[in-house]
Amino acid sequence: MKKATAHNRIRLWAVVVWLLLWQGASMVFARLWPHGHLLLSSPVEALTRLAELSVTVAFWRAVGSSAAHIFGGFLLSCALGVVLAAASACSCAVQELLYPLVAAVKAVPVVSFIILALVWLDASQLSLFISALMVFPPVYLNVLAGIGSADAQLLEMAQVFRVPFSRQLRGIYLPAVLPHFRSAASLALGLCWKAGLAAEVIGLPVGSMGEALYNAKVYYETSDLFAWTAVIVVISLVFEKLFLYLVDWTAGKAVM
Repeated sequence: MKKATAHNRIRLWAVVVWLLLWQGASMVFARLWPHGHLLLSSPVEALTRLAELSVTVAFWRAVGSSAAHIFGGFLLSCALGVVLAAASACSCAVQELLYPLVAAVKAVPVVSFIILALVWLDASQLSLFISALMVFPPVYLNVLAGIGSADAQLLEMAQVFRVPFSRQLRGIYLPAVLPHFRSAASLALGLCWKAGLAAEVIGLPVGSMGEALYNAKVYYETSDLFAWTAVIVVISLVFEKLFLYLVDWTAGKAVM
């Protein structure tokens, strides 16, 4: 008997099957209810609507604005997480100080932070803040674990031979931290898009993808909803692939 193995790649046949099921469900809804197409539009309707949206200036302005805020929050939190993880590795006091904050961010529902942040921030900056907040715990904790996993014998040898810290950073710490950072980034990229779009749907900044999703819900424009969702998925995947490629390239340079 052939042993089953896990596959993490998207297969074309699986996508086609789900699209056919979606089309079939849409046809059933349209047949059973007078306005069934409002409850579930078909893949063809969603694709047609996406084509109509993609030629408008407002569409690209919304995509650019939301992507800039959400990915900006991700990059900001990555930088902050790396710096604070390094500080925590050097000082137990810093680690103990940050622990309650990290635990709170992990435990508190994101909607609570969104509502609280609306008191402090303008709606246009909300997605940046929420994205950064959600990304911080996985990046900080994984980088801290990566620093802790650095080879103790290599570090001791480096101290004995008085190897400069810059060389220790590149030859010992970076190879230890990058795999952990990569795992954190892969997880955090998905989190930041979900949290950032949720913040936009609640805060409704003008000219954002979150506002477009909210309007699609209010007016029962399910084809718009699916079209915008497809755009969000594609942009998220593109950003993830590009960022992880950059991390892998850096890891390759570090071991050379």
